[in-house]
Amino acid sequence: MNDQDTPINNDAILFSVSDQAAERIAKIMTAEGGSYFRVAVLGGGCSGFQYKFSIENDKADDDVVLENTIASGGNVTTLIDTMSLELISGGQLDFVTELAGQYFQVVNPNATAACGCGTSFAL
Repeated sequence: MNDQDTPINNDAILFSVSDQAAERIAKIMTAEGGSYFRVAVLGGGCSGFQYKFSIENDKADDDVVLENTIASGGNVTTLIDTMSLELISGGQLDFVTELAGQYFQVVNPNATAACGCGTSFAL
C-alpha cells in the first residue's frame, strides 16, 4: 500500500482512490456511521450509465475491497462490485474542491462521453 493511491489489481482490472477522496470518505464515515463506502455504476442517467456512492454496513460476495491508509490515521474501505468495476477499470475516485462546490468524481478512461454534471457517462 502506498501513500498516494491504493490500486487494486483483480485480473488486470485496476481502480484507485486518491488521497483526497480517502480523506473525505473518512470524514463522511465518522459523521454518518457505516463500515464501507461503495462506488457503483447503474444503468440510467442522461448518458446511459450513472455513478452511485453510498455508505454500507455489509459487503457482498462479489465486492472488490480497496483499502486506503489516510494521513490523519486509520484506514478507509471502499467497495466496488465486479460488474461496476469492469465499467470503470483503470479509473480513479477523486474528491474535487472547486469554487462551485465539492464532489466525488470518477475519472473513467473507458467513458466515451459524459454529461455536464459528471454523474453519468456512456461507453
